[in-house]
Amino acid sequence: MQSATYLRRRDRLETYFDRTAAEAWSRLTSDAPVSRIRATVRAGRDRMRATLLSWLPQDMTGLRLLDAGCGTGALAQEAARRGATVVAVDIAPTLVDLGQERAGGAFGTGSVEYRVGDMLDPNLGSFDHVVAMDSLIHYPAAEITAALAGLSARTRGSVLFTFAPRTPALSVMHAAGKLFPRGDRAPAIEPVGEGHLRGRLGTALSPLRWQVGRTERVASGFYTSQAMELVPR
Repeated sequence: MQSATYLRRRDRLETYFDRTAAEAWSRLTSDAPVSRIRATVRAGRDRMRATLLSWLPQDMTGLRLLDAGCGTGALAQEAARRGATVVAVDIAPTLVDLGQERAGGAFGTGSVEYRVGDMLDPNLGSFDHVVAMDSLIHYPAAEITAALAGLSARTRGSVLFTFAPRTPALSVMHAAGKLFPRGDRAPAIEPVGEGHLRGRLGTALSPLRWQVGRTERVASGFYTSQAMELVPR
C-alpha cells in the first residue's frame, strides 16, 4: 500500500499532466517549435532517454519491460523496436492517449501495451527490466526508496530510474517555486542528495539482494536529472 504522502503527490501530478500542462507537454515531446528554455529541457530529456536505453540490452526479444510513468511513450516505443514486450503506464490519460496515437504499431516482434494507472500497481505483474524516467523526481527520498523497493521485488534484471540531484541551482529553483500561490504552482521537483539516497537504498535493498550500479547526470539548461541503475547482487 502506498503512503498518504505518495498518494497526495500522485493525485496532484495527475491533475497537472492530464489537464493543466497537457498541451505544453504535447509540444515538448514532439518536433513542434518551443521556447529556448523548453528547447533545453527537450534536449536534456532526449539525452537522458538515450542514456537509459543504452543501459538496456540492444536485443530485447522475449523480455518484458515496464515503462513506469511513460508520458507519451517515446522510450517504450524504442524498447519495443528492440523486441521488448512493453507495458507503458502513466496516471495521465491525456498523455497515454497521445502516446497511442503516436505509436503507429510497427514494432516487429515487440509490442507496447498502454495503460492508465499507478506505476506501482502490483497487478501490472513482473518484469525483466523497469525504467522510471523522471517519474520519481517529484517525490522525497523516502518515497523514492519505497517505490524502488516495490518495483525491484517484481523485477528480474535491472531497475533504471532518475532523480533530481541536490545542486545549488535546483535548490534555489525549488525554494523560489514555493513563493508562488499554491494554485499556480507546477508539482514541485524534490532535490535529493545522492549520498543520502544511496544510503537509503543500501538499507532498503540490500536484504533484497539489490545494489546500485551505474549512475550518470544529465544537465541541459533548465533540465537537470540523474540516472541510476539498480541491479541484482
